[in-house]
Amino acid sequence: MRAILVLIGLIALGVVALMAFGMLRITQRQGASLPTVTLKAEGGQLPKYSAETGSVGIGNTAKTVEVPTVEMKNATVVLPTVEVKQAPGASPTPAAK
Repeated sequence: MRAILVLIGLIALGVVALMAFGMLRITQRQGASLPTVTLKAEGGQLPKYSAETGSVGIGNTAKTVEVPTVEMKNATVVLPTVEVKQAPGASPTPAAK
């Protein structure tokens, strides 16, 4: 449950940050309304479950294994670049300038 709340919080912070830097602009195009719902419920019964689990043993064993050696050397590689553009019509907030 905590993980879901943390995930929702991080997503909300991300959206706020994107809006603050002008990377995201959200506009409402139409208002919303709640549907009309009628509900008739009668008593029920929850299912019953039983579960049996196995056991797991954890320990240590000393073994001799062959380990490779690593050699470091300098090489020139081409790396990708990233270009960031603001959303059309969006402007950063005064705090982000």
